Amino acid sequence: MCGIFGYINYLVERDRGYILDTLVKGLKRLEYRGYDSAGCAVDGDEGQDAMMFKEVGNVSQLENTINRSNVKKDTKFINHCAISHTRWATHGQPSPVNCHPQRSDLHSEFIVVHNGILTNYRELKTVLESRGMVFESETDTECVAKLAKFIYDTTPGIDFTSLAKLVFRELEGAYALLIKSSHYPGEIVATRRGSPLIVGVKSSQNLKVDFVDVEFPESSEGLPGAAPNTLHPRFSKTPGTSGMLRGDKPDLLHRAQSRAFVTEEGVPGPIEYFFASDATPIIEYTKRVMFLEDDDIAHVSDGELHVHRLRREEGMSSTRTIETLEMEIMSIMKGNYDHYMIKEICEQPDSLLNTMRGRVNFADRVVTLGGLESYYDIIRQSRRLVFIACGTSYHSCIAVRPIFEELTGVPVVIELASDFMDRCPNIFRDDTIVFVSQSGETADSLLALNFCLERGALTIGVVNCVGSSISRKTHCGVHINAGPEICVASTKAYTSQYIALALMALYLSRDSVSKANRRNEIIDGLAKIGEKVQEALHLSSRLKEYASQHLLEKGNMLIIGRGYQYATAMEGALKVKEISYTHAEGILAGELKHGVLALVEEGLPIIMLVPDDFQYPKAVNAFEQIRARGGKPIVITTKDSETFKGLPTFIVPKTVDCLQGILNVIPFQLLSYWLAVLRGHNVDQPRNLAKSVTVE
Repeated sequence: MCGIFGYINYLVERDRGYILDTLVKGLKRLEYRGYDSAGCAVDGDEGQDAMMFKEVGNVSQLENTINRSNVKKDTKFINHCAISHTRWATHGQPSPVNCHPQRSDLHSEFIVVHNGILTNYRELKTVLESRGMVFESETDTECVAKLAKFIYDTTPGIDFTSLAKLVFRELEGAYALLIKSSHYPGEIVATRRGSPLIVGVKSSQNLKVDFVDVEFPESSEGLPGAAPNTLHPRFSKTPGTSGMLRGDKPDLLHRAQSRAFVTEEGVPGPIEYFFASDATPIIEYTKRVMFLEDDDIAHVSDGELHVHRLRREEGMSSTRTIETLEMEIMSIMKGNYDHYMIKEICEQPDSLLNTMRGRVNFADRVVTLGGLESYYDIIRQSRRLVFIACGTSYHSCIAVRPIFEELTGVPVVIELASDFMDRCPNIFRDDTIVFVSQSGETADSLLALNFCLERGALTIGVVNCVGSSISRKTHCGVHINAGPEICVASTKAYTSQYIALALMALYLSRDSVSKANRRNEIIDGLAKIGEKVQEALHLSSRLKEYASQHLLEKGNMLIIGRGYQYATAMEGALKVKEISYTHAEGILAGELKHGVLALVEEGLPIIMLVPDDFQYPKAVNAFEQIRARGGKPIVITTKDSETFKGLPTFIVPKTVDCLQGILNVIPFQLLSYWLAVLRGHNVDQPRNLAKSVTVE
């Protein structure tokens, strides 16, 4: 859950000031991924070691440190490699020595930035320490830099790609890595496994091809069926001996015919490369990007980009395509808003429209999901629909479960990805598994996806990020098209997931004549959902006023709902917890009498969702139980009533029962925002949290 950004210029003259500014700007775009420390590394002057700047805190503090230094910013480079990192701590508390980049030695011969967790770093550290390596940080990342140096020192003449292969073969866990070295000036190697990494390409000249050939080893080593490598045999050679760690010869590589990104004249031309954890820091420079696959090894040297693999794998594509991003730079800017969170809350009328755009014909009441069309019959014949997600995405699955069961008649199971992998339950070939994730990179969900693929189940991805791991690994899917979501707390992605999943339920029931009237009712509701969200946003000023007068000093809160509103209660509680740091619990109204009523006391904020639908009498019954015990609930409802007289009541527009949760969650998004603002918290970057959860 860290942010990685790297920059290379080749035959494009840039001074050190420009390079440092580019790194800082890139890290600021990635700061939602981690913000407890930041750092960067650039080349020093001729004959000097690389320069590293590291600072605890956010990227602005790193920027101040760079500006206060006496570094020569006017030094010009025709070919230069720089890497940077914004951290969400996993190993070692935030401190200058634990900041990335991590180095191999005092002269910084190898410098590494890393996103993820290396699960075998203790074993690596033990072996490297036995070889005389002295560690200075508590991070797992430092092992990578020191391992690279160990291999370099014991293998004369090794090239950067071969060295990288030997390093990466030793690593276990989930990671994205960039490595630069003074021994290979102007070059970079990068790899990923379970953590995203994108390569952006910028050139003023036309490129010869729009793809990169994958280069496989021609030797038998690493092919399917070959004996697996183990840690200790590779380290059995004593320091100073020639050859690879096991005495291997360097792999003979097939040279790519594409000669990745040479110009039409047949020689490398002026070109710039950007490596990043996602597209947000790249988009202002270029829209041409390549998504690395797990275990790809990208190497840039002399203006050429090559992609290597450790072994051939059945079904593996032999090329990586250069794609054009549709994202616009304005979509990742705050504009006139104070925070990304309030901007994204207010964008929901448009983001919901974008989720439905091209998919719903309101005139004919028809829903079309082209990404699922080829698998429609298989999905309809499924034994079960199993939804797997985490956090907010999990709540969106709970929100739509009733409508899936009602419209499709197929049993629905909803799983938290982490619990799913702890249990490893039975998955059958005739199950359809739906993976819901904003980023498409959630580590627990990816593990569950691999588990389901191994068992032959059909998999569907419902994600926001085009090109993400889940979108590429699943058989088919639906992009929610909510647009970039920068704030750590998910708002517009939740409502767009809600809509996208509701569209799936409508689409899968298209052949059911008995459900036609219900489908038409829901589609008519979808046609007006955007304007009703806009109306619900008008509650913002009232919620701010109420929060400032009644909730600022409160440390606990209960949010109660039932039926379609149970998911709303859980999502509302999550927002209040993660942004305002108030302990909040989403409670199923039917479970009040099984323990929760013991918590009711005067002064405890209790928010009750009482929409005017078929569950209204039961919701009012729960309301009366709380009143009878001295509670004074805050009511969110769709109509005023004498029942709620004298109590704080917030009225939201009414829509179809299965869509009401979209409108009812808006007050909780606004309430959590204003509580955080009034308490002086960092709204977009809540403590201890990061946006893309790429670690277990």
